[in-house]
Amino acid sequence: MQKTIVSLSSLIVSIILLIMGNAFLMTLLGLRLSLEEFSASVIGWILAFYSIGFVAGTLYAGRIIEKAGHIRAFAFFAAALSASILIYPMAIEANLWGGLRAVGGFAMAGLMIVMESWFSSKADNRNRASLFAVYQIIFFLSTAGGQVLIRVADPAGFIPFSLAAILVVLALTPLSLTRRESPSITETERLSLTSLYRKSPAGTLGALIAGLLISAFYAMGPVYADRIGLELGQLSNFMASAIVAAMILAWPIGQVCDRFDRYRVMLVVAVIAAVSSLIAATISGGNMVLLVFFVGLYMGLSAAIYPIAVAITNDLMESHQITSASTALLLSYGLGSIIGPLVSAMFMEFLGARGLFVSNALILAGLILFMVVGPGRSHPTIKRQEHYYTTTPEAALGVSELDPRNTEFEEHNTTGTDEETEPQEWTEKRQE
Repeated sequence: MQKTIVSLSSLIVSIILLIMGNAFLMTLLGLRLSLEEFSASVIGWILAFYSIGFVAGTLYAGRIIEKAGHIRAFAFFAAALSASILIYPMAIEANLWGGLRAVGGFAMAGLMIVMESWFSSKADNRNRASLFAVYQIIFFLSTAGGQVLIRVADPAGFIPFSLAAILVVLALTPLSLTRRESPSITETERLSLTSLYRKSPAGTLGALIAGLLISAFYAMGPVYADRIGLELGQLSNFMASAIVAAMILAWPIGQVCDRFDRYRVMLVVAVIAAVSSLIAATISGGNMVLLVFFVGLYMGLSAAIYPIAVAITNDLMESHQITSASTALLLSYGLGSIIGPLVSAMFMEFLGARGLFVSNALILAGLILFMVVGPGRSHPTIKRQEHYYTTTPEAALGVSELDPRNTEFEEHNTTGTDEETEPQEWTEKRQE
């Protein structure tokens, strides 16, 4: 395992730099738009275009990678993302920024597919679970690190945008110099959202709700923090602590999910998250400790809804359907992430900053009602639950093959075909 991590060191550096740069940019844009005194609804619309571009990227960026190859495609996406970042401070105009957000979302999806397919190509039977965990930790810590950078320079100037662009360009360097052969892109079975909903209504809606909640916080969280009077350092701590809370709560929630019925676990998580969101809506910026605690609790629980939804869905799928189900769940999440900032912005327009958490509490209430009295209540009985793995939608974009639950991975993996890594029955057949 240690040798595998060492061999992936240059790739890990690229992932860290890219995730930090993108997370920093997302917080910076929300804060800058608030400082420019755009209305909450306009900010929501502008930032929602990122999710539109990201969803489009998950559907079409793979074609560019197939035609150009991984290295050239990575250079193309990195150039597009860094160029879009540098254009932001040139003209503070809503339509332009919305278009740039869409370009950034598409490019980011392409970059994630390239890097994560490289990461997953190193996995085999012995190390898939460990690599999956390492990848999640890298993603969470890099995202939190991006929030800390917000205090480096005045967000009203051009320097923060230059810093974000520099991080993206630097992410290109380690991967472009690698001597490893490019991994192949394999076509997987497609599963429509309607088919997925018929099989797992709770899982499908859970992914959609997770997209609504997480995108709303990432997009409008900095706006909320600015409008309740938090200083730059406090805003940085506010955003970073929420992301760290998601990482800390992931392990205990995973333990609970492995011991109890996941449907009920998601219901309890939604209830506690809704209560935490309502409490956060009543706390002023002057009580920073309480605010960070309840926002962190809310964010940590909200972030857990997606992996629980994935686990619920995968429990109902055959092993060869897991990749296609994961893709459909990502699409459901993506649709939610487009709507999330718009809904929160509308509530903030009428209720002020606290509208962010009021709207999220109402969204969670909808999920709770769906699971208690709606179609979700007829959840089928699971005879055997698969092991729970923490994941985030962005981090799962290109690593569905790395997911230890996916047996389809071994059909395409070329790194684990020797006698040490292949299943015993394969070895016996080959020796015959």
